[in-house]
Amino acid sequence: MTKPNLHIIILAAGAGTRMHSDKLKVLHELAGQPMIVHVLRTAQALKPAQITVVCGHQKDSLKQALANESLNWAEQTEQLGTGHAVQQAMSFVQKNESVLVLYGDAPLVEAEDLQTMQSEACVLTADLDDPTGYGRIINQDGKITAIVEQKDANEDQLGIQEVNSGIIKTPAADLNRWLQQLNNSNSQNEYYLTDVIAMAADEGRPFRAVQAEQADIVKGANDMQQLAELEAIFQRRLVQKLLQEGVRMPRPETVDIRGQLQCGRDVVVDKNTLFVGENRLAEGVQIGAFSVLEDCDLAAGTVVEPHSMLAGVKTTGACTIGPFARLRPGTELAQGAKVGNFVEMKKTKVGENSKASHLSYLGDAVIGNHVNIGAGTITCNYDGVNKFTTVIQDGAFIGSDSQLVAPVSIGKDATIGAGSTITKDAPAGRLTLSRSRQRSVADWQKPSKK
Repeated sequence: MTKPNLHIIILAAGAGTRMHSDKLKVLHELAGQPMIVHVLRTAQALKPAQITVVCGHQKDSLKQALANESLNWAEQTEQLGTGHAVQQAMSFVQKNESVLVLYGDAPLVEAEDLQTMQSEACVLTADLDDPTGYGRIINQDGKITAIVEQKDANEDQLGIQEVNSGIIKTPAADLNRWLQQLNNSNSQNEYYLTDVIAMAADEGRPFRAVQAEQADIVKGANDMQQLAELEAIFQRRLVQKLLQEGVRMPRPETVDIRGQLQCGRDVVVDKNTLFVGENRLAEGVQIGAFSVLEDCDLAAGTVVEPHSMLAGVKTTGACTIGPFARLRPGTELAQGAKVGNFVEMKKTKVGENSKASHLSYLGDAVIGNHVNIGAGTITCNYDGVNKFTTVIQDGAFIGSDSQLVAPVSIGKDATIGAGSTITKDAPAGRLTLSRSRQRSVADWQKPSKK
């Protein structure tokens, strides 16, 4: 249900110069998605009335990345601090709304963390063993009197371990008033959003400190090292959730998830596996080591042997894939199908109990049930301009090292002799072959080195 009085502001105007990259900082990816997308999904989970994104550097690329989202856009033309950034968004905020400020480069915060911020005016904080670089919380019995930035802190304040996440919630009317009073009298010559905390305390209405259970939520990414650290934390969270759901992972620290991975009961995921996009593994699926899956839907009992690469693959029953198989988008395998080592498929449907055990390319093909594809079989599907379909009907046997030149159809229970190049339809139930006659030359002399 939408929270009618909640307005979320996401700050995303920074250039990210320490990234040493042409890409906008908040568009750098974490687990396969831009950091700001993770922040946006967290914001949307709260069902606010409105979300406003403050943009600046590379605003067009940011807007393009979020083109399908329902957002307000505010622009910060000069980067003059977080307080100044929030000011740019206030024209979209209604007086009766409560404002929650999030950061596009701090993607580890989760909706559950934000839902603990029940006070009218509060700050999400965390307790860090090493608080270096973070603003320190001056806290008296849960009430915040000030937040002191690292560069402005004295020796006693530097010893404080409770730090500011930057995430605040406060009534819009109060926030708007405080923002008008900000000044840049600090070492950075910036307008700090955190200065409103002291203003509230001076009015006798201090912000409350809400400490997050996971201290990692305060971490952001200002450089590639920090982004790598966020990736490790995020991956650990994803894997821990799957382990808690019963997924078997012998080496969970080596599993990489860049998208969504949905697993049924008794799924086994071996080491050094990568999942990209939306993947669904039904009950009892096994994924072998060093395999890569992208946007796959695997039915119960499917086994993917090691070193296989699958993209856009669907299995409708238990089948075996690999090792060293490459299945490309549009591949669909039925119950009992087997695709073995060094087989590549693209836009190919394989029927029940059909096999292509090794060393074949099958593209734009429709393969029936109980078909055997011999080693070295190639469907020649491309003439340089157009793609054509090969149809292999139920029970057919394709001999090794055969080329099926599409468009072509192999009839039911037909046999193709090994080494054949088939350019015309092969009739059902017959042996079809195309090969040169073998002969031996009696007086042939083998060349020898002189």
